[in-house]
Amino acid sequence: MPDQLLNITLVQPQVFWEDKERNLAHFNDLMEKSGETDLIVLPEMFSTGFSMAPKKHAEIMEGDTMKWMLEKAIDHNAVVTGSIIIEDSGSYFNRLVWMPPDGEYEYYDKRHLFSFANEEDHYTAGKRRLIIFLKGWRICPLICYDLRFPGWIRNQDWKSNDSRLVYDLLLFVANWPEARVGAWSNLLEARAHENQCYVAGVNRIGKDGNGINHSGNSALFSPKGELLSDFQSGQEQVKTYTLDHEMITTYRGKFTAWKDTDNLSLFL
Repeated sequence: MPDQLLNITLVQPQVFWEDKERNLAHFNDLMEKSGETDLIVLPEMFSTGFSMAPKKHAEIMEGDTMKWMLEKAIDHNAVVTGSIIIEDSGSYFNRLVWMPPDGEYEYYDKRHLFSFANEEDHYTAGKRRLIIFLKGWRICPLICYDLRFPGWIRNQDWKSNDSRLVYDLLLFVANWPEARVGAWSNLLEARAHENQCYVAGVNRIGKDGNGINHSGNSALFSPKGELLSDFQSGQEQVKTYTLDHEMITTYRGKFTAWKDTDNLSLFL
């Protein structure tokens, strides 16, 4: 049985363009504001910004940022997650790392690469979805552009013949531009309604090296699609929220739309 409560810290930061040392030092300061928590969520490519220069900035899985994530996980006695640029077996990945204090990490490679920025010319797409357990909660972490593809996100065991729910919390780490922030907010809410789960989206603020501005607008939605967070647009903020598993159980029990979903087999 899952613990009833889960504390999640969302970090909405300024990210310094392609400057790993400065970013990690900055996150050291920001994460001191997290307080007691179970999970600290950082944005997409938090150590570099959304860079299309992996040959210059990629690290290996034994690299400095992985070591830093473990140090922070131990310091805060919490999982630390976010995506970084990784070189693995000769390919480059936009890789979300899930780093617990015991160092037994897991990872998810971004499935949907952002063709509008030619991401597919520099990175290799992931092939598997990841479901992680934390305090008994089932969590599905995804990256930015994945948000636009509900089939990949569907709260369903693709190998079953029923509508079995497989996660309680969706996480999106992002570098989502201010120009499309309306879609960001609307799609986060829609994913909560569709999948009857909590949905958290963490985004950065400030301009990147290409002059693209990011307003943050990080958000947390309930399984009913209710906005639970209070992030300010364009402001660097760190906020911790408590999620209640009883809310999920009660809502899914009363409103059983999950039983009526179509069984998808396109990923088998």
